[in-house]
Amino acid sequence: MTFSPISYVESLRIGSVDFVSPNEIKVLLDVEAPNNVALNAGVPRPFPRVNEYALIPTESGLLVAQIEWITIERSQYPKRRGVQDFGLLDLPYPLRKMSLNPLGLLKEKREGGETSYSFSRGVERFPSVGDPVLTPTPNQLRAIVESGEKRNVTLGVSPLADGASVSVDPDRLFGRHLAILGSTGSGKSCSVAGAIRWSIEAAETKIKEKAENEEQEETKEQKPANARFIVLDPNGEYTSTFSGLPGVRVYGAEEDKSRGIEQLRVPIWLWNGDEWAAFAQASEKTQRPTLIQALRSVRDSRQTVRDAESSYDDLRYCLECMLPFIREEVASKVLCRDGKRGRTFKASLDACLSDLKTITNNAYAAELIAAIEEVNRKVSGEWPQYPPLVPKELLKVFEKVNIELTPPKTPYNSLDFFHVEEIFNAIRETAIKLGTSQYFETMLLRIRTLLSDAKLKAVIASEGAISDNDNAADKDATMGTLVDWLNSYVCPSASAAPSITVIDLSLLPAETTHIIAAVVARLTLEALQRYRKENNGAVLPTTLVMEEAHSFIKRYNDDGENVSASKACAQVFEKIAREGRKFGLGLVLSSQRPSELSPTVLSQCNTFLLHRLTSDRDQELVAKLVPDSLRGLLRELPTLPSQHAILLGWAAETPTLVRMNDLDEKQRPKSDDPNYWAVWTGVDKRAVNWEKVANNWQGVADEPKTSSQ
Repeated sequence: MTFSPISYVESLRIGSVDFVSPNEIKVLLDVEAPNNVALNAGVPRPFPRVNEYALIPTESGLLVAQIEWITIERSQYPKRRGVQDFGLLDLPYPLRKMSLNPLGLLKEKREGGETSYSFSRGVERFPSVGDPVLTPTPNQLRAIVESGEKRNVTLGVSPLADGASVSVDPDRLFGRHLAILGSTGSGKSCSVAGAIRWSIEAAETKIKEKAENEEQEETKEQKPANARFIVLDPNGEYTSTFSGLPGVRVYGAEEDKSRGIEQLRVPIWLWNGDEWAAFAQASEKTQRPTLIQALRSVRDSRQTVRDAESSYDDLRYCLECMLPFIREEVASKVLCRDGKRGRTFKASLDACLSDLKTITNNAYAAELIAAIEEVNRKVSGEWPQYPPLVPKELLKVFEKVNIELTPPKTPYNSLDFFHVEEIFNAIRETAIKLGTSQYFETMLLRIRTLLSDAKLKAVIASEGAISDNDNAADKDATMGTLVDWLNSYVCPSASAAPSITVIDLSLLPAETTHIIAAVVARLTLEALQRYRKENNGAVLPTTLVMEEAHSFIKRYNDDGENVSASKACAQVFEKIAREGRKFGLGLVLSSQRPSELSPTVLSQCNTFLLHRLTSDRDQELVAKLVPDSLRGLLRELPTLPSQHAILLGWAAETPTLVRMNDLDEKQRPKSDDPNYWAVWTGVDKRAVNWEKVANNWQGVADEPKTSSQ
């Protein structure tokens, strides 16, 4: 049986356009259109279902539309093509209708007698009422799903397009941030692991093919893929996921050589002021300014040479110590009658005046000295009581100098090495100068309590093998350098091999997990910023993966003064989401509660891989991230089977339902559901030894067994 081109198109017809708008096309299905399987195309063809595709011929090509709904409408006048028997009485007959969302255009190409198709997003010309609606052929379906350039990484197949391969451009997938969202058990973690593994394997295959095509024999050597992934793993799921791939390094709070886990090192001298303030829970008005000045002083003392502009650093120190106290006095707007408060303010002024007098040949210092001495003259007999006008006049002078003063040569966020004891001493000295020592004892006690945890100290102090009697140079050597840290956690220098860094955060104290994640993410971004500067604008493509993102990048109230650890972590990732692409840093978020994520980060994600979502709030939030014309596809989210997802956004030419490729059991993250029944019935036996668990928990070494035992 053969068909002419016209009759072939006619055989694919299932209805006609009944209504047209920019975001919806309604179709009246023909009476003769089959209910289930179409046989009129020469071969059995399934009739289009919800979320599948339909075609409408236009002057520009075939308009591709996705089916949103199909319904039956009762009508008094049936419309049967080719039936015009006016002698018969027409009886009510059910008419079928369906709604389509226009997606793009499918254009036909003929080369060498073969027909091919190419799909592009966007609609050039809309159809008119009465235009035919066609069911797509297998070749057309594959052209829709397998569209796009640089489709180098295959994620899975499309159940709605005869098993067509769903492949993406990795530049689009990782370059503009990817969000993998889904409820527990929907296959989300496997999609994260698969996207990384399949990308590296595809790159290695491409390198091998290129080497085989080279003419020179020496170029045929197999080279590894030069890819960089950093996985922040709060649950310890990925420690063995990437085994078999080159360049994999796993770090954890506890070293475990049998499992290939190295000791995680994020020393305190790599932290900036915000991270220190969040770690110490420093109050905004009193403790934070003093803590920042203490950080600057310990980092300043580590410099071997003081430059000619050191007086400006000292002046900035005085300003940042004194300004919070003056602003607080001005905000009170009352005559100070509190003797203790007045004495504190007087002591702060005297300490500031003493420091300013050590700064020579500086006009700003002289101006501040004159202002303080004028205050002392006015209230010489009234301390600790003074009129409100006094701090207000003083504030004008301090604010003026603060605005005009150039930034310090050595900022408090510089990465100069110091020991934790140095920051304790610096905080005490700064507090004594300001007469506010009583405000810092609780903060110092809080820091010491956290550092008393041996596991945390191994991560942030890294001095375990060095005694207090050893010299500073030996201690510095155990801490390593910034270069060592970048080689270990971002990627090795002068290496073209892949670098997959898995950071297991599961055994860290809950109070510090957010801080460690924030420090790693911030240092990665700043390293890539400086890499671009040193390489004339060339970037180093790197991907940062954040598991359980709803716990680390949470919505926060921006009105609060104090910076919590959770807020500091979210702000770092917000900066990466906004600016990371410029420096080659892509972001992959994995979350089961997208409604709790920071709106700033989520709005910067351009590609979404949506697994099953059952929460109404999560579904509503996801629906707001996509155009209205695609929301019908998202109604399938609550019923998606495991390992199925909807791919949409920048990396997908058209929204596609994809069944993700299979991962070997050894390559899957450790996120399987617990086997209650197997344990209950003894099929899967569990031995319990709480003594071993407690010893490991408390850092107690296991006693060796004697021969009699």
